[in-house]
Amino acid sequence: MDENFLKNFLKDFYLKIIETNDFNIYEIILRKWIIYEIVSSENNDKNPKKILEEMQYHKESKFWFSSLIGFFSQLGIGCLQDKEKAMELYLLAINNEIEQVSNKSHLIEEISDSFNSLRNKNIIIGKYLLSLFYYKDIILDINYKQNKLISLQKLAENDDLEAQCDLAICYQNGNGIKANYKKAFELFLSSAEKGNTNAQFYLAICYMDGIGTQKNEKKAFDWFLKSEQNEYLVTHDKVKKKIFEEELTLAITNNSNAQNYVGYCYQHGIGVNKNGKKAFKWYLKSVENESAEGMCNIGFCYENGIGTDKSESKAFEWYCKSAEYGIAMAQNNLGDFYQYGKGTDKNETKAFEYYMKSAVAGVANGQCSLGYCYANGIGTDENKIKAFEWYVKSAENGNAMAKNNLGYCYHYGKGTDQNEIKAFECYMKSAIAGCALGQYSLGFCYENGIGTVKDATKACEWYLKSAENGYVLAQKKLS
Repeated sequence: MDENFLKNFLKDFYLKIIETNDFNIYEIILRKWIIYEIVSSENNDKNPKKILEEMQYHKESKFWFSSLIGFFSQLGIGCLQDKEKAMELYLLAINNEIEQVSNKSHLIEEISDSFNSLRNKNIIIGKYLLSLFYYKDIILDINYKQNKLISLQKLAENDDLEAQCDLAICYQNGNGIKANYKKAFELFLSSAEKGNTNAQFYLAICYMDGIGTQKNEKKAFDWFLKSEQNEYLVTHDKVKKKIFEEELTLAITNNSNAQNYVGYCYQHGIGVNKNGKKAFKWYLKSVENESAEGMCNIGFCYENGIGTDKSESKAFEWYCKSAEYGIAMAQNNLGDFYQYGKGTDKNETKAFEYYMKSAVAGVANGQCSLGYCYANGIGTDENKIKAFEWYVKSAENGNAMAKNNLGYCYHYGKGTDQNEIKAFECYMKSAIAGCALGQYSLGFCYENGIGTVKDATKACEWYLKSAENGYVLAQKKLS
């Protein structure tokens, strides 16, 4: 028996397997390597069967060679193929691990012939081979998705419209990447504006349901028309129901993104009847699987009593957890809680800090609130110019209140030149978007001829809409 050959064979196999990066054909590669090593050895009388026997009858067979013997059995090298025996031998190798084994066992150790060094290599080989034995298909699927994602990202950066659309779907559904509705929307928009009809359809859905952007049914309608899939204008409810059913199937398999989405569907009645309790239940399930978006949604449920008892303190706790994961909407909501002392002590400095985080991340509500902080010196020094700048960003991002506040800036020359015509235009945009304060401001413009001709009838109409929308000053004006 050639003791040195067996030791070197084990050490070389160890190096070979931890360097493996193509799990699709790792068995073929290792089989070829084993045969080559044996045949090319200095002792021409060696063959796979003889090497196998030498390992099996070696006095340290259990501690040094059990994983290698298992691999020979798995592939039928020098023996009949026996996968059950291979698995038993891999487990035997792993079970030989003792407390003294270094926590850095996955790093390449210095080449040594010591008993423990060879045993540790045997253990590591066993772990690798057992993992591949059980999870090869899963590992290959993950690698395939990661490689596909990398390819899509490169193509998307080079303005490949189909790639941009496909990558957007990955971001929307959390396929191989963390779900990011805003990023999905941006990619759909980029692809759609350059003529990709599939992206135009998905963009219409985003506008219809407020995915990654503010809801805008007019834009949704326009993009549906451009996508040449007009039939979905009629059958949109069927589409939403189909999407809900697909997401529900995923949610049942403990997909956290799908669980969060199903909760959202129940909360807003997308593809299914509204049901606050079921929404809350699915949000909880998503949180059990560490969905940071789900944490934010649970906070919203507690804040508004959706599917559970209202509790601002619990809402605050969940918003904190979600914000720690970087969820920008949770950061905005925390800003509200600190500003108004909801569920926690009032702290305008912290409110400003969280609004800033949310605003920088692109949340329209956070941008509007940050503008308000600058306008009124809340948690920071008063700065009308910065207030105006953040209102502009928020308004461009679709926030109706920011559009009203921009109108106020133009109306009174706050942070910008006074311009009553622009003020009227901003108030109009805010009012049409459904903002009660914007509707009141527009009524005020018509009543007093600010940026437009006086029109008592239109003034009354907009005051009425504002009053119906719950704005107290409009209600008093009409009483």
